[in-house]
Amino acid sequence: MRGSAGIGMTSQRTRERMVTRLMEQGIRDLRVLEVMRSLPRHLFVDEALATRAYEDTALPIGNGQTISQPYAVARMTEALLDGGRLAKVLEVGTGCGYQSAVLAALAGEVFSVERIGDLVRRTRERLQGLQVRNVRIRHGDGYAGWAEHGPYDGILAAAAPTQVPAALLEQLAEGGRLIVPVGERGGQQLLRISRVDGEIKQEVLETVSFVPMVHGAGQ
Repeated sequence: MRGSAGIGMTSQRTRERMVTRLMEQGIRDLRVLEVMRSLPRHLFVDEALATRAYEDTALPIGNGQTISQPYAVARMTEALLDGGRLAKVLEVGTGCGYQSAVLAALAGEVFSVERIGDLVRRTRERLQGLQVRNVRIRHGDGYAGWAEHGPYDGILAAAAPTQVPAALLEQLAEGGRLIVPVGERGGQQLLRISRVDGEIKQEVLETVSFVPMVHGAGQ
């Protein structure tokens, strides 16, 4: 594990610039901003890309996947937090674990599902090295969620299905929020879906671009 000063003395200053940019982009939740200010994002990407870790762009993490741009992480987390306490969160698409670590600082427990076995192994090791202890990762199909530990106060999907998976709706607790990008490439919308008095309510937050959510679990 590389040290938290992995890109030199400028890493904290670079994080401060990232947070300033997030505020300029409309992120208002101080809890989200503080977590992203303190979390060393460069430790979640390959060392060759560390100097680009705080740019507002998605970066490759291997296996055809990406780490979401900082704005997307902040926006989705802020939307998830808006409305109540998050004792238990389901994340679909663990990836490199950056979003998982952000959620871990803001929720009681995080249950994360990742379909790519290589990412599961590497991310478990990374989070353990960072002493993030309230994230459990499962190698499985994100479309199925993780019913064993549901229902969830919050569900966040870091990949885009063409339609909202029924299993995720079923695992959403009363008063809970599901944040999910939905649609084909080039036409995705970020949705916030809430369960209120047993009914499902949906709102469109903005246009986004995420990797597709894929059925099944790979190696």
